[in-house]
Amino acid sequence: MASNAESEDTAISTSPKTLYKDPDDGRQRFLLELEFVQCLANPTYIHYLAQNRYFEDEAFIGYLRYLQYWQRPEYAKFIMYPHCLYFLELLQNANFRSSMAHPGNKELVHRQQFYFWKSFKNNRLKHIISKSQLQAAAATPASVSPPSTPPTAIAVVSPPSTLPTTIAVTALIDPPESSIAVTSSPTAKVQEISSGVDR
Repeated sequence: MASNAESEDTAISTSPKTLYKDPDDGRQRFLLELEFVQCLANPTYIHYLAQNRYFEDEAFIGYLRYLQYWQRPEYAKFIMYPHCLYFLELLQNANFRSSMAHPGNKELVHRQQFYFWKSFKNNRLKHIISKSQLQAAAATPASVSPPSTPPTAIAVVSPPSTLPTTIAVTALIDPPESSIAVTSSPTAKVQEISSGVDR
């Protein structure tokens, strides 16, 4: 009887082991990890994780390290909220993880994220325009002056209730020669201020 049991054990150990094959070829895992990584774009969710002591679990910290593969271009193209990659990088730091448990720090991070979103487009436009102007200046010879163009101003008029004070918007294309002042009066007056140019 003992020899019979030994022969069964050797038969089981010598048979090839079958590997687990995911029925959907990893699609569900991909989507779950994508969703979790994108949740990290929300400072309130990070605060929730810190409050519930997820950041004290070494396995969870290891999972956050594992998720850094999302920063590679072949995976990053699927992300809708790119701020999550920045927060994923910050979460690798133990000081950031522990500080996010405090509500004041959560509000500070949320406010900074809002200001980034608010000014990113304008800052990016200024960077692109100044870069293109520098390239154009480098391309034109020094002896030839560029043709003068009339100043162009860009105005943004919003509903009166959202602008409590007068805002001066400097033109992006020709800064020194024109600007626009937008007031918050009920009629939303727009006045163009030009230096020596009558229109």
